Amino acid sequence: MVDALLKMDGEILLFIQDHIRQEWMDWFWKAVTHLGDGGVFWILLGIILLFSKKTRPAGVAALLALLVGALITNVCLKNFVARIRPYEVVEGLRLMIERQRDYSFPSGHTSASFAAACALVRTLPQKWGTVCMILAGVIALSRLYVGVHYPSDVLGGMVVGIFAGWAGWKLMQMVMLQMEKKRRSV
Repeated sequence: MVDALLKMDGEILLFIQDHIRQEWMDWFWKAVTHLGDGGVFWILLGIILLFSKKTRPAGVAALLALLVGALITNVCLKNFVARIRPYEVVEGLRLMIERQRDYSFPSGHTSASFAAACALVRTLPQKWGTVCMILAGVIALSRLYVGVHYPSDVLGGMVVGIFAGWAGWKLMQMVMLQMEKKRRSV
């Protein structure tokens, strides 16, 4: 069963390469995938949101979610699972960007994107939360398009990211409650 799932993972990537990749779209998917590099876009967005008192809770939630997601994804799961990147294994798969330096499962770009977006969807007005979720989804899909992750890596990153987004939101509520208690006791 596991072998069949792994085989299907590779076949999906080859299908994307053979039937969805288009030369005229390559620049877009490369640009989108690089938006997720190191979570920098989401980190900067979280920092920007800290400046306004109105959006500060959203910034705190996003940054905490990113921290939780990075700990789970990059510190624990990637090193524990140690899955080799698909371009190293799937015969005929062409890599569209530079080789990645870490393991494949789960997708860190996807985890960070969904962590921040899920925290922001709970703390920002609906239209901005929706924009963040759409961007997270497009970044996740870009990882398949450029050939650096298996579909199961992206799904794993989404699961971790959704959990981290919820955890960041809950942690933000705890932090804000403590800050409010301190402010009232002064």
